[in-house]
Amino acid sequence: MTDTLILGAVAYDPKVVAIWEGFKAYFIRRGLPFDYVLYSNYERQVEAHMAGHFHVAWNSPLAWVRAKRLAKAQNQTVQAIAMRDTDCDLASVIVVRAEAPIRAVADLKGRVVAVGAVDSPQATLIPLTHLKTLGLAPDVDFQVQRHDLLYGKHGDHIGGEREAAQALMAGQADAACMIEGNYALFISEGTLPAGATRVLTRTPTFDHCNFTVTNAAPPELIERFRALLLEMSYSDPEVQPLLDLEGLKTWRAGRVEGYRALETAVDELKFYDPNGVITSVDCP
Repeated sequence: MTDTLILGAVAYDPKVVAIWEGFKAYFIRRGLPFDYVLYSNYERQVEAHMAGHFHVAWNSPLAWVRAKRLAKAQNQTVQAIAMRDTDCDLASVIVVRAEAPIRAVADLKGRVVAVGAVDSPQATLIPLTHLKTLGLAPDVDFQVQRHDLLYGKHGDHIGGEREAAQALMAGQADAACMIEGNYALFISEGTLPAGATRVLTRTPTFDHCNFTVTNAAPPELIERFRALLLEMSYSDPEVQPLLDLEGLKTWRAGRVEGYRALETAVDELKFYDPNGVITSVDCP
């Protein structure tokens, strides 16, 4: 195993196979022995990573938080070595219907707020905690309407967010939570008709996915992998289709400051304990 760099990723969409088959061929052609394993959910992937079953994880932000906590509990350390340009400085929005008599966050008191999957940082954990910091406690001051699709995939699919948007337009919810990029997508595709909604509040910015390694990873293979990522150019016709599939223009060095909002949300909503144990009562 130490002769070949093994990556772990979650199969949240059929395109994941095409993505990693393409990257595998790219890395091998450049002298980096590379392979990958796919998991059905991030919880199993993080546990397998901590057990040493592979070297580098393509982690959701919530998987990063759990990896960090599990590693500390096991006297290991983790590092975020790279991320996409599109993983940086994101925000979620809480949207209401344009004609609704909801002008301030306080007006959501006693109303229904639709969210995405229970484990979605962008459509559930961060926006609910944002509302809490503004004075409204979930399931106390307002009803949380859950659209809990594909638990374990940490909201990497957008099904829960789309259902929340549809519930808003159907009058089944008074507000809906979603990442800013999906809000624009839902408008462009007609899920949210143009002009039919408005943003009530926007969360502080946060970061999304990263490549995570533990201190047990083979340093030479990891450094070669990271160097090849950072050397990729969107102008390279061999690389461009792969980057398009993965939703980026360039890879950046990893950073962790952008996960503070999610760390706070995980603690506020009791999703994991300090040792990375799943404690959310809403998880299946």
